[in-house]
Amino acid sequence: MSQENFNELAKYIRDIPDFPKKGIIFKDITTLLKDKEAFKRALDALYKRYKDKDISKVVAIESRGFIFGGALAYKLGCGFVPVRKKGKLPSQTHAISYDLEYGTDTLEIHTDAIETGEKVLLVDDLLATGGTASAVCRLIEKMGGDITEAAFLIELVFLHGREKLKDHKVFSMITY
Repeated sequence: MSQENFNELAKYIRDIPDFPKKGIIFKDITTLLKDKEAFKRALDALYKRYKDKDISKVVAIESRGFIFGGALAYKLGCGFVPVRKKGKLPSQTHAISYDLEYGTDTLEIHTDAIETGEKVLLVDDLLATGGTASAVCRLIEKMGGDITEAAFLIELVFLHGREKLKDHKVFSMITY
């Protein structure tokens, strides 16, 4: 699937104005998820891109990243690692705090989730400012993981999130 065909998937993304606050246009992926052919095309394209990369773990960011990350890990035949907000994982964790436009947030990963040298694919639904993905990359690297790429369904190019991921390969299916 070429980049043009990826952007064709954009017709399945619904814009929600003024959500979660005034002035924001939220990119709603539930309209893509409910369309079995569009969802399959997106997952199949991700699988095709990574099937020969010897990925050990797919790391996905709460919560919409889990949808693509879990399904992709299954198709790739590798492990799945959830990254969650503070206090949501039941065992020992590594944590990282990072800045948001309106404050800070903290994400956690289980301390035994990634072994040194494992090839890791980071997956999330959206790359915006890059703060969340950058923080997760730091967690993965702290654990000794080798980040193959950071993959996103959508990238909001005008927010320059790639700049915070400049030390990593980044792939986005749909760009706005």
